[in-house]
Amino acid sequence: MGAKQTRTEHKFQDLVDKTGFSSEQIGNLHKRFKQLSSDEETISRENLETIPALVNNPIRKQIIDAFFDKRNQHQDEVGSLEEIGFEQFLMVMSHFRPPTLKMTEEEKEAMRREKLRFLFNMHDTDNDGTITLVEYRKVVEELLSKSGAIGQEAAKAIADAAMLEVASTTVQHMEPDEFYEGITFEHFVQILKGLEMESRMNVRFLDVNTTTMRCGRGTS
Repeated sequence: MGAKQTRTEHKFQDLVDKTGFSSEQIGNLHKRFKQLSSDEETISRENLETIPALVNNPIRKQIIDAFFDKRNQHQDEVGSLEEIGFEQFLMVMSHFRPPTLKMTEEEKEAMRREKLRFLFNMHDTDNDGTITLVEYRKVVEELLSKSGAIGQEAAKAIADAAMLEVASTTVQHMEPDEFYEGITFEHFVQILKGLEMESRMNVRFLDVNTTTMRCGRGTS
């Protein structure tokens, strides 16, 4: 039993270093990956499209596409993949990892920016480095509604107000001959400053609780 556990830890050590997950967490995620892939070495969009909890999700396409977006692989690449292996799956999952008590303030801030970049990429679908005000409104509504603290209608109302506030602030700082091209990532970081991210970014639709990182027994 001990020898088997040692071999497993050694097998996942490289992924531990790359993602920050423990060997046990990676083992749990590997089991879920195998469930989704029907025990194959890779998964495709079709595998994720069969997850029941995603069927009626309004941003289902963006969520699925995020797993195949090269920008989310911790590399300086753009484009989309047709299939991903377990390591690529894990790289995307690492964006949902909560901070640890041992992290410094600098490390926590770096993690926060990484999460915001992931959210930004989800809505910057044409990879032009900007998102529109309407897309920003969707981000705010998603984050608020996922927290569970307020209802859907309240989330929509707050998101509408947030969009209008950003619009008015942006216009005030523009020159008369300047053309509005959209919200850049740095602007996105500033306008979401103070918004707590850790409890709002989760992937419970995968039957995985990214707060504890324990897999559920989903059949999908």
